[in-house]
Amino acid sequence: MKTALIVGATGLVGNHLAHKLVNHPAYSSVKVLVRKPMDFQHPKLEQIVVGFDNFDTAIVKADDVFCCLGTTMKQAGSKEAFYKVDFQYPFETAKGALQNGAKQFLIVTAMGADAQSMFYYNRVKGEIEEALTDLHFPTLIIFHPSLLLGERKESRAGEGFATVIMKGLDFLIPAKYKAIKGETVANAMMTLAQRGHKGKRVVTSAEMQSFAS
Repeated sequence: MKTALIVGATGLVGNHLAHKLVNHPAYSSVKVLVRKPMDFQHPKLEQIVVGFDNFDTAIVKADDVFCCLGTTMKQAGSKEAFYKVDFQYPFETAKGALQNGAKQFLIVTAMGADAQSMFYYNRVKGEIEEALTDLHFPTLIIFHPSLLLGERKESRAGEGFATVIMKGLDFLIPAKYKAIKGETVANAMMTLAQRGHKGKRVVTSAEMQSFAS
């Protein structure tokens, strides 16, 4: 049996993923790195409280590492703070995971990720993808969701309005741009981690829709 580790387990996708992985027969244990304990207990679950600005990467030890970290410019408050959450923390986690023998690294970025983008959000997402590619994991799977649907602990300005519009016009929207449930993304991450893929793979939002429960 395998071990799993999640960073970003308190977010929309990560929370769904944690609940799914502890019930998956492939995993004997599931670790989550969190800033404060989750309101969730399970015999397979190990919660490790850390400060991401200064943590020992020796604790990032598992066969499969799932990164669901992410914020917005408004929530972060500055470009520097956003960069920490969406580039620095995932990259340091990935380096530690690889050094500790992880076989797979799976990460949620964004549909518009592009290191050459004129938009800072998309550019940072693209930069982390390039940095992770250069680490040469045995398996690197990158997920590009569209607008995420689901209950968040925090509200994100604009997303509520965009969700209403996208739901109303769903029949007109191409598959790759359709809004997607956070749980569906989690299903895709869990399922593809069991497929034995080698090398790098980018999974589009349209592909993830096929994993809806």
